[in-house]
Amino acid sequence: MKTLVRGAGINDRSCPTSIDGIILREYTLWTNMLDRVYSTKYHKVCPTYIGCSVSDNFKSYSYFFKWCQVQLGFGSNNYQLDKDLLCKGNKEYTEYSCVFIPREINLMLRTNKVSRGGLPIGVTKKRSKFSANCRANGARVVLGSFDTPELAFNAYKTFKEAHIKELAEKYKENIDPRAYFALLNYEVHIDD
Repeated sequence: MKTLVRGAGINDRSCPTSIDGIILREYTLWTNMLDRVYSTKYHKVCPTYIGCSVSDNFKSYSYFFKWCQVQLGFGSNNYQLDKDLLCKGNKEYTEYSCVFIPREINLMLRTNKVSRGGLPIGVTKKRSKFSANCRANGARVVLGSFDTPELAFNAYKTFKEAHIKELAEKYKENIDPRAYFALLNYEVHIDD
């Protein structure tokens, strides 16, 4: 018997959603993905997911469940499902665009467009100067104070791209090779 989940997903009941009353990680990931894409309530809290979609294959819980089993990083603690590392700006969850990456990397890739206003990523204004800041290793790193937002952004870009490459090397053996190469080639843009 098929069940419609979150108005878009199909659970054909061929794969378990829980064992001994404990909800499986696969099911949690799947329903969270559906919520991010299809829940208007979620969009009010996190509007960056407006306009996203889920491939027909990923709408099937049994397909998603089986896909997870063969993904590098799936069984590791603190790994998260990512849809836009392999193709920056991607808005569709598919078996070709998604990978599991450590939370540490996923946090480094966030852009926080909604909360930063009109300044470039990594830049804040303090009186007549522009400060560049970046989070790394769980702490905020102050990169300096600059006369223009562009100079501050360039300091941020240099630091962040170097740190992302360090993370790529740190996790090289534990992430999908496509994710590793995407991290090595990751570029920070002023309009991110």
